[in-house]
Amino acid sequence: MTGRSERVLLPWQKVRVSGPSMVPTLRHGDVVVVRYGAAIRPGDVVIATFRSLPDRTVIKRAERPIDGGWWLRSDNSSAVGDSEQHGIADVSARVVLRLRGWRASTRMRRPRQT
Repeated sequence: MTGRSERVLLPWQKVRVSGPSMVPTLRHGDVVVVRYGAAIRPGDVVIATFRSLPDRTVIKRAERPIDGGWWLRSDNSSAVGDSEQHGIADVSARVVLRLRGWRASTRMRRPRQT
């Protein structure tokens, strides 16, 4: 599923959404629960890293598998920063739940959106 090995202590993690690229599905500040190692299907919202930007973690929609990775897109057609600009991505987790009304009081991993 991923082109590099990642060490994750727990298969479930809370992640805060940053940026507008997944509007209207997810908004800046939303908190989601992700599952590492989950099977990915086209249409899933995922946490990934573009091969061309290995230091940036993003949250996008998986469109189709390609060359051992995934072609990703933003839900917000006005946003930039999906596979059209950055190419193939390696997916590390699938979003399984959005926590509505949840206020972050714990440390969380914050993926950057492009």
